[in-house]
Order: sequence, then structure tokens, then C-alpha cells
Amino acid sequence: MRIVFMGTPDFAVPSLVALHEAGHTIVAAYTQPPRPAGRGKKLQPSPVQREAENRHIPVRHPVSLKNAEAQAEFAALDADVAVVAAYGLILPQAVLDAPKYGCLNVHASLLPHWRGAAPIQRAILAGDNVTGVTIMQMEAGLDTGPMLATARTPIEDKTAGELTEELAEIGAQLMAGTLEDLAALHPVSQDDADASYAPKIDKAEARIDWSHGAEAIERQVRAFAPFPGAWFELDGERIKVLKAQVIAREGKAGTTLDDALTIACGYAALRPVRIQRAGKPAMDVDAFLRGKAVPAGVSVG
Repeated sequence: MRIVFMGTPDFAVPSLVALHEAGHTIVAAYTQPPRPAGRGKKLQPSPVQREAENRHIPVRHPVSLKNAEAQAEFAALDADVAVVAAYGLILPQAVLDAPKYGCLNVHASLLPHWRGAAPIQRAILAGDNVTGVTIMQMEAGLDTGPMLATARTPIEDKTAGELTEELAEIGAQLMAGTLEDLAALHPVSQDDADASYAPKIDKAEARIDWSHGAEAIERQVRAFAPFPGAWFELDGERIKVLKAQVIAREGKAGTTLDDALTIACGYAALRPVRIQRAGKPAMDVDAFLRGKAVPAGVSVG
């Protein structure tokens, strides 16, 4: 098939690779423009752009697809289908309608649950047991289109980073299989009554509120690892928690209960296992405590 691929972050790369290696013709890869990053703030291409260039796939990164010129350039590619995975731009109706089989989206949830920008993090925060990937026929609404295929995976104790990598691979294989069987598939409409929304993560959500229960805070840690990182303050220093465990102890919320940095919560307690200080690499909490003793009875923010 002639495919236009549209994606930007690491999550999208396995889908691009799977489709290219399946023998499809990727006529263009649309991705977000290079952004300044790193210490020198040099312009850095997106992960999808780097992979596409390595495979000699033409790359386009328009700032918008709303103007007639960009839409005409897209239509001129004469694609059978567009495959979209975390692209980052709204697709106007003219773009949705241009490919023969429309635009198919790799969405990291079991739709209609967790429509929107942050389905993986919201599923972890909510305490869901299972998540997955849905291949969806795109339409004008936000992740509301009919579904072509789904695949499920348990969440267990995975972080958002780990789950993103897993779902990216699942989505790549699911999309490759969907395109093989596209003519025989029957789209299934979503039930809007079962829909839930996954808004973009606000960095303010990452600060730990110790009045919450330890299980909820542990989910917050996993949902925000590796980015933006759930955090608290200790002696005025911001400490990110990348991994933690729930401990069956009680005490005044926000107070250390021992010299192992076990912190009392609204219910039970939380013991950070892996942390990151500002401007420093991640470390195990044992290594942190060898350099900075934190006795019982210390209040954290």
C-alpha cells in the first residue's frame, strides 16, 4: 500500500518501522518540526524524522495542515491510507478524506476509555488493571472514530515509560496486521456512554500530596516516571521519585517514620526506592541516604 505516516515521538517509531519492513511504500513521513533541546538548545529532529531519514523516506513537517496549500500537497501524495501515531497536529476534514481508506490512528488505550492526550498516564493513575491499543478510523471528533482492532495488556506495576514502550510495539504489530486485513475488517462504533477523557498532564499534578493514600501516590509515581516525575521537597530540595513501594505503617502524613525514608501518607506509608535530585542522575535511595542521613520525624513537603 501507499502510506503517509504521521507521528512524532518514540511511541510512533515502531509503527513506522513495522510498516516499512512489511514492504509498504511510505510516500512521506509527516512529523513535528525540529525543536530546540539539550544544553546548547540546538534544533533536534523528532524520533520519527530521524528514523524516516535513516530509511530514506521523505520527511515533511508543516506547522499546520489547515491551509489549502498544505492540504493540496498532502492529497497529491495519492496515498491509500494515512497511519497516525501521536502526531501532534489536528487533521482537518480535507486531510482525513484524502487517502483512499482514510486515516487510521494507533491510540494507546482501549477505546472509548481514555480518549485524549495522556491515556497511558491516566490509566495508571486511575488504578486500571488492563490497558491496550486501539486501531481507529479517524474522524473530526477527539478519538471518537469507529474501531478496527484492539489488543490488551496488563498494567501491573509498570511505569508510564515502560508501558509506553510496550504499547508502541503492540500498536506497531496491530497496525501492520490491520492493513493486511483491511478490506475484510468491519468497523465498530464506539459507545460514547462508556467514554472517559485523558487530558494532557499538567506539571502541577506531579507534586506529591502526602495526605493521599500510599497506593494512590505509588500510582502517581509510576504514572509520571520518567517524566515529569512525581516529587516532594526535603530540606528545600526537590526530590523526584521514580520508583516506590507501599509500606504497611501509619503515622503523621508527610513525616518520615524511620531512617530508610519511609514517609507516612494519609493511609499507610511510601518508601522511595529510586530517586533523582535536581540536576543529578537517578540513584537508588540507599545511595542517597549514605550521603544524606534522614532520621525519623522529619517533615517533607
